[in-house]
Amino acid sequence: MNPQTASTSGSTALVTGATAGLGAEFARQLAEQGHRVVLVARDAGRLAATAAELENSYGTATETIAADLTDDAGIAAVVARLSDPARPVEILVNNAGIGLLRPFEDNDIAEEKKHLKLHVETAMELSHAALQGMLGRQSGRIINVASVAAFLPRGTYSAAKAWLLSFSRSANMAYAARGVKVTAVCPGFTHTEFHDRMGMDKTATPRWMWLEARQVVSEGLADNAKGKAVSIPSKRYKVLTSVSRVLPSKLVAGPARRAK
Repeated sequence: MNPQTASTSGSTALVTGATAGLGAEFARQLAEQGHRVVLVARDAGRLAATAAELENSYGTATETIAADLTDDAGIAAVVARLSDPARPVEILVNNAGIGLLRPFEDNDIAEEKKHLKLHVETAMELSHAALQGMLGRQSGRIINVASVAAFLPRGTYSAAKAWLLSFSRSANMAYAARGVKVTAVCPGFTHTEFHDRMGMDKTATPRWMWLEARQVVSEGLADNAKGKAVSIPSKRYKVLTSVSRVLPSKLVAGPARRAK
């Protein structure tokens, strides 16, 4: 861990997958709001660069934790930070994620297990650790970055995001009265590095289906602050997810194979 010195006003937010895409945008907007930020990602160099950017742009205090969240030791390092009563974390953003481009049967099972661990087990462990302090203080916020794929039949990615969605709904009901708000943010296609790392052909998706990261994060943070269990950024995806719930699975399976 590498603390960076800056202002110490505001509460502390911890963001996983914080050096790119939605994670970096969550870190920027939380810093802009005056929060101290704990950045978690695998690449120590990118962590240092992101921390410097936030410090220079917003004067925010930052910490960095270089950790692979598919590894037990990496998870333990973040759990330890979340469990430190002397440095409480008021906002947890479970954003770290990966995608698998090929069908389930074509993937190596080790990659599938890594994928499931990151999206489900890691988010569960970090949420559990954060909740201990939040419930004791009767105050806290947890944001789980899910996907519109949670509403659609799309292999193990959809299944993992559906777990996050269901967990967030349940946790929000269980803990809202005790001062903790839990929200699943469910974006559709978003301009980030996510699809590039998968090797996906982004030109196959119509332009109107793409969202900007700033909009996704802004709406997600606002919905979480309001205590909403589910945030679906943009009217177009609100409509699409509503329609998908009433149509037969076969009709939505085709578009679902391409949806984030």
